This record gives sequence, C-alpha cells and structure tokens, in this order.
Amino acid sequence: MYDIPALYDCLGQDPALAEAIERIGPCRLRGADGKTPYQALFRAIIGQQLHGRAAEAILGRVCALAGGEMPSPEALIALPEEELRRCGLSAAKLIALRGLAQARLDNIVPGAEDAAMLDDETLVTRLTALRGVGRWTVEMLLIFTLGRQDVLPVDDFAIRAGWQKLRGMELPPRPAALRGEGERFAPWRSGLAWYLWRLSEEGKTIKNALTG
Repeated sequence: MYDIPALYDCLGQDPALAEAIERIGPCRLRGADGKTPYQALFRAIIGQQLHGRAAEAILGRVCALAGGEMPSPEALIALPEEELRRCGLSAAKLIALRGLAQARLDNIVPGAEDAAMLDDETLVTRLTALRGVGRWTVEMLLIFTLGRQDVLPVDDFAIRAGWQKLRGMELPPRPAALRGEGERFAPWRSGLAWYLWRLSEEGKTIKNALTG
C-alpha cells in the first residue's frame, strides 16, 4: 500500500503540482493488483495494438480453451497452434506468448514472491529480453501489478504531455530531460506519473463533456 501522506508531502513541494493535486483530487494508486508477472505480461501481449474490448474478447477465447482460466505456461504450450490462432491471436503474438510461457517455466519470468526480491531495473532488463515485451510494458507491470512506488515511464507520451501542461511548455519534454526533472520526486515517482496521466486527460475530459 502507498503511504499517501508521504506521497503528498513529496509532490506538494512543487507549487504547480500541488495545485494540480488540489484540482484533480486524491491519488488512486493502491499498490499491487494481485496478478503475477506472468499473468500481467500475458494480458499485455494480447492487448498490444488492440482496443480494450477486442483484447478482452481474444483473452476470453484463449481462457475458454483452458477451462475458463488464464492458461498456465504448461497449458499454453500444450494448446494446438490452430486453436490459439482461431481465438484471434496473430502469429507474432502467439510466438510471444509461447516465449513468455517458456520463460516462466525457466524462471526468467519470476513469480510474485521472487519478483518482490528484485529491483526495478533488474526486472526491466530481464523481462525486456522477451519477445513482445518493451520497457513501457514492464514499467506498467512495476506500477500496477507489483505496486512499485518509484517508477516514472518517461517514454510514455501521455506522461510527457502531462508534464508539458504542468509546466506550460510549448512542446513535450524529451524523455531524458523528464527523467532528470523527475528525480527530485523520488521515491514517489509512480504517484507523479499518476497525476501526469490525469493532467494529460483533463482537456479531453472537458471536450468530451462539452460535445457529449
């Protein structure tokens, strides 16, 4: 669980961010979501370049092949390729999922308890070696699956757009520059990321409300 008062004490030292926190409201990050790294990466690979409903439909069909649950690594490897492809998986995603399953069996992808013993960069290095898994995907796993509190995904366009809005910049910052700016918000950079995401959405929310 997050120490929310400590998070606010850290972020609130920045006047612009303090104003944004007051406007946006409480941070709703609440720590680990109960998934294992394998489960989170499985969902992430299926969801790549798809709208949410389409991804959930494909995931549901894949789970149906395994009796209604997300297939274990052993079960996924054993399922016929033709049946998995009929679920809507592309050839590339099927290869990535089978690679993920084998990596879990080989303990390259750790279980939840083992992951808790590894630092962020070790997990990034280990998991981005897998086909279909990039740094952003691992950073989302760190924040939402493992509940890591000090992750700032500087390559995320919405994060950069949020910082641009916070600072009134003409253009979004470069990732390296944002990484440097974010260092002073350690060890609560996941909370900073959450507020930057909300800032990037504010204009869209207002526009949607006006246009219905």
